[in-house]
Amino acid sequence: MLDRFNRKISYLRISVTDRCNLRCNYCMCGNEFNFIKSDKILSFEEIYELTAKAVEYGIDKVRITGGEPLVRKNIVHLIKLLASIKGIKDFSMTTNGIMLFEFAEKLKEAGLHRINVSLDTIDPDKYREITRGGELKKVLEGLEAAKKAGLSPIKINCVIRESPDEIDAKKVAVFCHEKGFNIRYIRQMNIKEGKFWPVIGGEGGKCSSCSRLRLSSDGKIYPCLFSDKVFSIRELGIEKALKEAIRSKPKEGDRAGNEFYTLGG
Repeated sequence: MLDRFNRKISYLRISVTDRCNLRCNYCMCGNEFNFIKSDKILSFEEIYELTAKAVEYGIDKVRITGGEPLVRKNIVHLIKLLASIKGIKDFSMTTNGIMLFEFAEKLKEAGLHRINVSLDTIDPDKYREITRGGELKKVLEGLEAAKKAGLSPIKINCVIRESPDEIDAKKVAVFCHEKGFNIRYIRQMNIKEGKFWPVIGGEGGKCSSCSRLRLSSDGKIYPCLFSDKVFSIRELGIEKALKEAIRSKPKEGDRAGNEFYTLGG
């Protein structure tokens, strides 16, 4: 389905939870987090119905995100449900990798095609500092498990402040080259000020060719991160919310912004 600027809307990013097992300092500022109440979170059936209808409208690329999607109970069952929808050509997940060792093979068997893993440094101490307690070893083990399971191509999301020439980013690039992983550099966004940049090595952040919609874990469709437009599938119904989101997708992001935000997700 085309939006009013003749862009084909073909990509749906689904947040299955706003919870995360890390507290990355650029994503979760401070120590207090206003999480969505559990009774407001979409059920698997609601996510399936929305995705199936979106595929009817031309969506053929689906990515599961969070928070951290692997903390969602019975996530493998959801992957199996969505994988059964005919018409999805690219089915992926973005994860921090902490639980990937446990889930990689199960996700592949359930029908997931590939995986994106967030990795900003290969220094264990810096990783622990950035994530406020995360263990780099678990991520590396998860990446090996994903590679063995065939969740390929494996893409690494590396957050940078300004440039890929930063020391940690360069070391992550060397690691990816050695392991055969693809790397994408994601510059830190500023939602409040409406500042964002194209992903280096990826397609994100390019307004003129943006093909995506985002579904939050409480059932709201966002046509754009940097827009105040939002459409609830529970209030409007799935079909109307989808149509309105596509119809209202702006030509480019503005400075309004909205509260739904997952860096690299």
